[in-house]
Amino acid sequence: MPEDERNRWRQFGRYSALAFLLPASTFTGYLIGWVLDHAFGTRFLSVVFLLLGIAAGFVEMIRMVQKDSGPRGE
Repeated sequence: MPEDERNRWRQFGRYSALAFLLPASTFTGYLIGWVLDHAFGTRFLSVVFLLLGIAAGFVEMIRMVQKDSGPRGE
């Protein structure tokens, strides 16, 4: 496989991972909060962990984009 074609597949893999990153982190945060809500008998932890999951997804997405758009000579 030529290097140019391999590089395209590598980019496709990185950017397709971004499509799953935010929904997965959001769902994971909500799931953790839901479990803790049922364990402790509360109602607010699912919202707190939902917001934490969204924030974690955005932080990781920004890190990945910054890593990909960095200087090319290094």
